[in-house]
Amino acid sequence: MKRFLKLALVSTIAVAGIPLSAQPAPEEIIVEGRLGTVPDSVKMLSQAVSYADLDLSTKEGRDILRQRVRLTARFLCNKLGESGSSSSLVPSCQDEAVRSAMSRVGTIEEGFAPRGTTWVSPPAWSAPYPADWPTRYP
Repeated sequence: MKRFLKLALVSTIAVAGIPLSAQPAPEEIIVEGRLGTVPDSVKMLSQAVSYADLDLSTKEGRDILRQRVRLTARFLCNKLGESGSSSSLVPSCQDEAVRSAMSRVGTIEEGFAPRGTTWVSPPAWSAPYPADWPTRYP
């Protein structure tokens, strides 16, 4: 009887962990805007940019994600007070945020498989920046 209870307990513990590891990873990139050159003066804002509603196996899907990243970087760095000017020695907040996020975007795009015919797109991502920015800053 004790052996049966031990087996039942071990089985329950093993099965309880399955749903946690079986959950899909969120389909998003974190864009980080930073100001400052030394740790004590660093100011940072971050924003998740979802690509769950995009098919990154298509050029259109990749272009939309890249635009979302650029506009989100602009939005974050504007909130941090970046003036838009950068020197050749220090990249701007926006340039650095885009560069960092795009390196992760490239990695995701390389391994992205087509969504398939049964894929149902979730609702479109809700951008933090004004709705007219995609046409103002193409």
